[in-house]
Amino acid sequence: MKILVTGGTVFVSKYVAEYFSNRGHKVYVLNRNTRTQLPNVKLIECDRTNICGKLKHLHFDAVVDVTAYTAQDVNNLLDELDRFDNYVLISSSAVYPETTKLPFKESDKVGANYFWGTYGTNKIAAENAAIKRIPDAYIIRPPYLYGEYNNVYREAFVFDCAERSELFYIPNDGTMPLQFFHVEDLCRFIEIILDKKPKQKVFNVGNAPITVNEWVEACYNAVGKNFTVKYVTDGREQRCYFPFYNYGYVLDVSAQNELMPKLLPLNEGLSRAYNWYKKNRNCVNVKNYFNYINENLK
Repeated sequence: MKILVTGGTVFVSKYVAEYFSNRGHKVYVLNRNTRTQLPNVKLIECDRTNICGKLKHLHFDAVVDVTAYTAQDVNNLLDELDRFDNYVLISSSAVYPETTKLPFKESDKVGANYFWGTYGTNKIAAENAAIKRIPDAYIIRPPYLYGEYNNVYREAFVFDCAERSELFYIPNDGTMPLQFFHVEDLCRFIEIILDKKPKQKVFNVGNAPITVNEWVEACYNAVGKNFTVKYVTDGREQRCYFPFYNYGYVLDVSAQNELMPKLLPLNEGLSRAYNWYKKNRNCVNVKNYFNYINENLK
């Protein structure tokens, strides 16, 4: 196939472009060329807000839109595309209100989420724009994505704590549910829907949910260290010392599991993520959790 991937240089979009390129597809990436490009992809150098006709007269078997965060992002791209057969928008689980009964189902009403704010409402607008212009567009709503190329300081923070044999500070009692999805499984699912063309157009994706305790322990295990924890129960803002909001949710991924029943086990995915992180620490946007912990929790 000839595939257009928006982005192609950071985390999810980079992994998607590499995944399909490695499988022999002809991959085009659309970005501003401000970062190192992957080998074996064709660069379309431009900002998606100012494409200037660079997509005219090109035909794509599939467009995987990873970097659309607003309705305008979607419309800017679609205004410039000449011909394409399939469109896949990577949206987010942030489109579900936090008050919705768990687990969130694809059929549930979307709306503002207190924790995600405009990020969630902008993703809703992006979905609506895509569906309005492409009724058979596929919408994928992942939970927290992880794996190689992750530039967000989530699992990497726990890896750092484990390497230092640090006591890990967990909010409350650690039973809050979290849900993750490895970027390779995301790519595999895109591949499946492009092949099978299911009638359902909107899909939640993700592994089975786990608790904060289980996730932190799995990260420590990936480093080969024992897990020692202290619970923080004084109500302080947990984002100062922990990489997630005080917000647990669960997605219903039964439709995904029917199409793709086998997923990468979390322990294997975290092991791969740690092996990548050891060689690419400078690619992660580190936050100052350790400073806060040293000054306020120890």
